[in-house]
Amino acid sequence: MNDTVSTPAIEAVTAQLRIIPREQHSISRKDISAGALRVLYRLNEAGHAAYLVGGAVRDLLLGGHPKDFDIATDATPEEVKRLFRNCRLIGRRFRLAHVVFGSEIVEVATFRGSADDGSGDRHVVDGRIVRDNVYGSIEEDAIRRDFTMNALYYGIADFSVRDYVGGYEDIQRRELRLIGDPVQRYREDPVRMLRAVRLAAKLDFRIAPEARAPFEELGELLLHAPPARLFDEALKMFLAGNGLKSFRALEASGLLVDVFPLTARALAFRGGESFRALIEAGLAGTDARIADGKPVTPAFLFAVLLWGAVRAQAEREIAKGTDPLLAWQRVSHHVIDEQANQVAIPRRFGIVMQEIWTLQPRFEQRVKKKVFRLLAHPRFRAAYDFLMLRAGESPAIAELGQWWTQAQATPHEMLAHELAGAPVVGAPAPPAAPDAATAAPKRRRRRRRPPGAASQPAGD
Repeated sequence: MNDTVSTPAIEAVTAQLRIIPREQHSISRKDISAGALRVLYRLNEAGHAAYLVGGAVRDLLLGGHPKDFDIATDATPEEVKRLFRNCRLIGRRFRLAHVVFGSEIVEVATFRGSADDGSGDRHVVDGRIVRDNVYGSIEEDAIRRDFTMNALYYGIADFSVRDYVGGYEDIQRRELRLIGDPVQRYREDPVRMLRAVRLAAKLDFRIAPEARAPFEELGELLLHAPPARLFDEALKMFLAGNGLKSFRALEASGLLVDVFPLTARALAFRGGESFRALIEAGLAGTDARIADGKPVTPAFLFAVLLWGAVRAQAEREIAKGTDPLLAWQRVSHHVIDEQANQVAIPRRFGIVMQEIWTLQPRFEQRVKKKVFRLLAHPRFRAAYDFLMLRAGESPAIAELGQWWTQAQATPHEMLAHELAGAPVVGAPAPPAAPDAATAAPKRRRRRRRPPGAASQPAGD
């Protein structure tokens, strides 16, 4: 059943068009993908209004190179599909058209409307919009967007930029500002708070005071956000090349405790500074790999973020007498399950995280058979990289990392020879040989008399 509602946060916003002509902005068609240009031109030729919109326009104005190009149009999804054979319609919450050109996907959205008179498809639950397919004008579409810098439209008819909510000036000031009442906009979609933090960190923008003020009061709304959406937002935040800046911004915003409560608690406890150093080193390394075009995995990132909680709980279990192997396995399952209540962790990543954690104590077992078994483990490299991150925890961990670094560079036969006489970890040391100066004199063994032999008389 459709709800006939308006959005109070934006119904008071008045769109005031400002056109920035081509000679006053830096966007050029040569910086726009071929697929996006084809969609823009074909929609225009078919009599539809169509504009490049959102993050692509923002990033082009900032001199960046967008990876994705989104288009807004007055054509409905069905009309877009009729124009492009390589189009598929997706989405239930927001109906969208995806036009596919090889590996490129151009996302096309119909202008969104502000108020639903009953003819559209909008559903609101507890103030949150859970489905929204109400179409309207470009002016309504502009004020429906989240941040002013994302409500800019570039058209290929005259190559101008159209600004309805002051986003162009906000980009010049490098300020992130919400459209409409911030409290109501965050209540509609709490994940907007995380997007504000992420985008400000990525673009080196300042969050406007009125946009930042509601975080403390409304942060707990994130506890009710879909865990799958928070997982996607976490990937954008930490695996897009700005992970370290994003983490610092998230913690400074006060929202870390609402998204990664176990991480926030571990940072607040004793030893939190060494854990912070591990997190920052892990994120800095991830940023560097992304910059170099190397692969990264969410499993390693989440293993880093949750290590403080895993280590503390495992140590408590072991101190109670629980078998170490069982303690690490049990705690790993528990921590992942608890975090997944807030941020979804797909099982394929959870398995890798558990292996990284449970392999950590095995690095301490420098015994021939166990060393070669660990070196052959399919997750050895990830676990070793994690061990190297832990080097700051103690001199003993740092020495352990150096030993395993050397072990990997040592030929197999030489390493086996070196480990051949190594004592079994946990076994009692063999008794030390007595010092020659203090050793007790050895008692001479008494010779037995042959049977039947008689004693000889003295002097005989």
